[in-house]
Amino acid sequence: MKLPRFGVEEWLNVHEKDALYDIAGVSISALTLEELFELTHQDLSTFFQELSRKKLDYGWIEGSPEFKREVCGLYKTIQPEQILQTNGATGANMLALYALIEPQDHVISVYPAYQQLYDIPKSLGAEVDLWQIREENNWLPDLDDLRRLIRPNTKMICINNAHNPTGAIMDEAYLQELVAIAESCGAYILSDEVYKSFSNQREAPAIADLYDKGISVDSLSKAYSLPGIRVGWVASNKEVADVLRDYRDYTMICAGVFDDILAAFALKNRRVIMERNQKIVSENLRILNHWLAEEPRAHAILPDHVSTSLIKLDVPLPIEDFCKQLLSDYGVLLVPGNRFDLEGYVRLGYCGDKDILKTGLSKLSQCLRRFN
Repeated sequence: MKLPRFGVEEWLNVHEKDALYDIAGVSISALTLEELFELTHQDLSTFFQELSRKKLDYGWIEGSPEFKREVCGLYKTIQPEQILQTNGATGANMLALYALIEPQDHVISVYPAYQQLYDIPKSLGAEVDLWQIREENNWLPDLDDLRRLIRPNTKMICINNAHNPTGAIMDEAYLQELVAIAESCGAYILSDEVYKSFSNQREAPAIADLYDKGISVDSLSKAYSLPGIRVGWVASNKEVADVLRDYRDYTMICAGVFDDILAAFALKNRRVIMERNQKIVSENLRILNHWLAEEPRAHAILPDHVSTSLIKLDVPLPIEDFCKQLLSDYGVLLVPGNRFDLEGYVRLGYCGDKDILKTGLSKLSQCLRRFN
């Protein structure tokens, strides 16, 4: 099993601690424990008192009943035995691919996207076809392209919905057509669903609710602003869940007592977290839109209230070289698009601290003016 370097993570691991203005991250402004408990009007000291009496054993191996109950509330058809807790969505993707993909399998993956979705199947010996996103299609891949790629023996189709890095959303009508294509050959659909639209008009249903062989992956890291507890999950039909259980013993034992308790608490109070985050996304998206309108060297098809965006920059040098200059001279961190095989673009996360966003965009414009 040989894997290439993980382009985005390698870039962030090397550079994110050097940034004064980090507008590369695509989680919505991370919560502190204090902020979380103020938001939910709960007493933090009481929580810690109860936690101090908990035995720090392995806890609930698949996730506590409370955690599973709250996760089920995110779906229409999923029962607790169909939920497995994982080490973030990264762990959930790894588990599903490791358990279901074998040498010589045929896999189709949206490309570019989160790198796990195509490089892990390749490393397991699968033949992987790349289903290209298209800028002229608002960054969605073309379903007719998928029809040309599909084979009678296609084992799995991997998608990222909403998409990383563009924020493009496959809506219900699109997903229903995708399901029909998958059904034609009995393929699984693995859907990484960590990014959410905070638009009142757009909602992408979970693939596990639309398709019996749909596998939904999610976590608390992006839309719920708690990347630090590293809790995710995979939702699937009962047969797949049983297969994943066997492989899960090889990938992790448990998420940890503290992480599970906090994850269940956050999901129980998800309404107020989502209201808080909807406000952040809406306000910061207005800032980004205004900046784009004023900046002649930047262009974008912006997502519908999704926390990641892909920006085209008009600069006369390779985009990674530009991003290195931007970081060293102005302290601003972006993800260069070549890390997604999208030369000339950058991934910009606009849902962090509002003042950092404003200053980061201002300094980005200063850097761009060098080329006027």
